[in-house]
Amino acid sequence: MTFTKDDARAINTIRVLAADTVFKSNSGHPGAPMGLAPVGHLLFSRYLNYNPKNPHWANRDRFVLSNGHACALQYILLHLAGYPTSMDDLKQFRQLNSTTPGHPESHITTGIEVTTGPLGQGFGNSVGLAIAEAHMAATFNKPGFELFNNHTFVILGDGCMQEGVASEAASLAGHLQLGNLIAIYDDNHISIDGDTEISFTEDVVKRFEAYGWHTQVVKDGNTDLDSIVHAIDEAKKVKNKPSLIKVATTIGFGSLNQGTEKVHGSSLKADDIVQLKKAFGFNPDEKFVVNKETYDLYHAKASKGAKLNQEWDDLLQKYTASHPELGKQLKRCLANELPQDWAQALPRFTPSDKAVATRKLSEAVLNGIADVLPELIIGSADLTGSNLTRWKTAVDFQPDGSNIGDYKGRYIRYGVREHGMSAIMNGIGAYGGLIPAGATFLNFISYASGAVRLSALSGHRVLYIMTHDSIGLGEDGPTHQPIETMAMIRATPVLVDLRPADGNETSGAYLYAISAKHRPSVLALTRQDLPQLKGSSIEKTLKGGYVLQEVEGADVTLIGTGSETSLCVEAAELLEKEHGVKARVVSMPSTTLFDEQSHEYRVSVLKDGIPSISVEAMSTFGWSRYAHESIGIDTFGASGPYKDVYKHFGLVPDEVAAKVLKVIAFYKKEGSVPSLMRRYFH
Repeated sequence: MTFTKDDARAINTIRVLAADTVFKSNSGHPGAPMGLAPVGHLLFSRYLNYNPKNPHWANRDRFVLSNGHACALQYILLHLAGYPTSMDDLKQFRQLNSTTPGHPESHITTGIEVTTGPLGQGFGNSVGLAIAEAHMAATFNKPGFELFNNHTFVILGDGCMQEGVASEAASLAGHLQLGNLIAIYDDNHISIDGDTEISFTEDVVKRFEAYGWHTQVVKDGNTDLDSIVHAIDEAKKVKNKPSLIKVATTIGFGSLNQGTEKVHGSSLKADDIVQLKKAFGFNPDEKFVVNKETYDLYHAKASKGAKLNQEWDDLLQKYTASHPELGKQLKRCLANELPQDWAQALPRFTPSDKAVATRKLSEAVLNGIADVLPELIIGSADLTGSNLTRWKTAVDFQPDGSNIGDYKGRYIRYGVREHGMSAIMNGIGAYGGLIPAGATFLNFISYASGAVRLSALSGHRVLYIMTHDSIGLGEDGPTHQPIETMAMIRATPVLVDLRPADGNETSGAYLYAISAKHRPSVLALTRQDLPQLKGSSIEKTLKGGYVLQEVEGADVTLIGTGSETSLCVEAAELLEKEHGVKARVVSMPSTTLFDEQSHEYRVSVLKDGIPSISVEAMSTFGWSRYAHESIGIDTFGASGPYKDVYKHFGLVPDEVAAKVLKVIAFYKKEGSVPSLMRRYFH
């Protein structure tokens, strides 16, 4: 490939713009963008197919900056390519309400594919993006109609390489033979603490070879453009393995402090920027300057992308004419629209139906909707037989020719990789056209919390199907029993907690989670059987909380969630029968959704004048917003048959009833019951 002075000028423009951008904000990381300037330039000027005028073109190449602290590089490249990121936006780097925040955020900056920053997450996302492309290609491509053939390029650094989530994702990517994934490892030997020789001396290339990756090494990533180009070209030829290109760069290339941690997390000094600009042929008195030739170079690539986009749109129209059903399905999925009347496939239940664990009820839902919703791509972290997430007609997502599945398959065997699974699902969701769902035990969502948090921050529709949701899993004991987990989930903005009490609520949980286009949901499901409750419904579940059992002249309101809702019903019956106490019962499958209802509705559910008592076989933390008193577990759990464990913690009808009587007596003595729903800031 022929390189000109315009290429050199563009690369050095990136370097000085990175220095100017970080210096003006007095915050950020200039070193990695300066060292990665050649790689970034080549990707955006030679390789990536993109169209800034239509950033969501379905077959665009995806670019992920996993070492998100280097985001000045990505913002500069977006600016040069013609995305909405303006020069003024670069000048507002890391400032409040700017579109150039401190780490790349997909919901803020046009052209950012996934939110990165916590190291390793972007790499995990990139595996999800590659899985999505492989599946979409296998599902929709036909002879003469190659609709999906894009690559995913991801840049990652030493920090990403050290995070466990990246190792989980890399291992699975190698197994799945994702030849459309190209990772460029910025090997600059520097982390915050200094040279990586102090803590990170493994042979990364050998590790990735062991994972099943195609690997290459570029010894000079600062000036040897030919070697970078050759490596990328070779990587694109490999169709049955993901590719790792280890590129040796000098962090802060051109700075007086190049190659040291001094250019990692703080701006260059003013005199350093002056000498930098002089060395690269720029006027040191000018800031934030790009010459016309540099813009022309990137805009020419963007124009080619716009042409490819138009050709793709034309191909899609011809495809729809030749394959009308598939074309209709594809357009619907890319528009993020669900099939009409899909929810009719959700099962409904009556109190005469037998008691069933909600994980089993979830399986019934999936068997009902999986073939109605071909965009659902589901998996489990090596707990398929426990999570019950594989529906009857499922085919595993596996490499073509593996004899254990193919890329058209929609069931992913994630292995024991909860964190990797969740990061990968964010990538699948970000690709477009697919709805990812993944399962493990509720307790182990804590292993994945970094990725779950980014699901919420990014607004990805990801379904976390979490079974064995309480002490009800019994014998596995405290290490497996999630006591504090729901409190963490409920405290996470945007994330929706869904802890259904029976079959109707389980169907309602899926109705909400699949219909919510821009937020993730956690479905917390039981191992133990639960009765089908009188008064429950799919539709009421969407309110988050509702009156399951109303009585005239009630003395108390019992609030149950999940498996403890039926416990509240039993306790209410006992209170009436043996003590003449009338108890209303409220089912609260989702505190998040309940909080989003009108004040009038919430007041009607949690009535003033009588005490409210919550019951949950988990931490009582957070329930003070809804209850005057809470019955729960504020220690770790215990090992034993689940009925014995519930008895041990006093979560049985007679002991709950006894505690309720004490609460009623207390407030009678007090003479009044404080209002929960009339606080101004609630």
